[in-house]
Amino acid sequence: MQLSALQQALQAYLAGASDRPPAELLEQLQGSAALGAADGLRIYHNAYRARLLAVLREDFPALQQWLGTESFEQLALAYLAAWPPRHFSLRWLGEKLPEFIAGYVAEPQLSPLRELATLEWAFTLAFDAADAEVLSAADMACLPAEDWVSLRSSLAPSVNWLQLQYNTLALWKAAKDGEPLPELIRLPDACSCLVWRHDLLCRYRSLEPDEATALRSFVGGESFSGLCAALLPHHGEQAPLQAAVWLRQWVSDGLLVRLKAGA
Repeated sequence: MQLSALQQALQAYLAGASDRPPAELLEQLQGSAALGAADGLRIYHNAYRARLLAVLREDFPALQQWLGTESFEQLALAYLAAWPPRHFSLRWLGEKLPEFIAGYVAEPQLSPLRELATLEWAFTLAFDAADAEVLSAADMACLPAEDWVSLRSSLAPSVNWLQLQYNTLALWKAAKDGEPLPELIRLPDACSCLVWRHDLLCRYRSLEPDEATALRSFVGGESFSGLCAALLPHHGEQAPLQAAVWLRQWVSDGLLVRLKAGA
């Protein structure tokens, strides 16, 4: 058997549900007096699967607490059978779990489970996102007055914007703090939630509807002067002040990257 064929056979065995090695693979391996080839392969098979399950538990701790250990393991094993690792880094192992849940779980559990998995995965994405030079308070202090009118920004690469239909943040926070999970509640209105990395820490917060609308407008291409104008109908003469207050908060949070003129 060629080396490439042997590698493929070993990969197929490790990804399979059974720990019983196929005969064609055993024929290519030689065990020792202390440990036969079949037993060695079984140990490798079980250790490999245990490592994959451990990674999923680390990435989705709230989901595991909500489902319980046994149900979470059933979900994880079904997911691994459908989506075995396709990347050299285990960092991407859980990438498709929210999508997989959509086809594995039925309502009424489907939507809240998928939303919780999406929230937890957002923290992984934020942690590993590309670095960027975000706007700082010092940058804003040095900004000439004439540049404020045309100031435009985009969200930093680590920012993930979620629309939550349930009290998913409360569920996630309770799990993170080691507390009993609250009862699942569907929110009267969808909640905008940001998950991002700033100063090497993953952060999150929810936005009130007015702030969410303003931020979407500002990072969607609107200039600061345009943002002030958009706030006039609801805030009147206080519109520039409200825009400045929000901008200060967004800069303090490390959410924004300044766009160059003409970008």
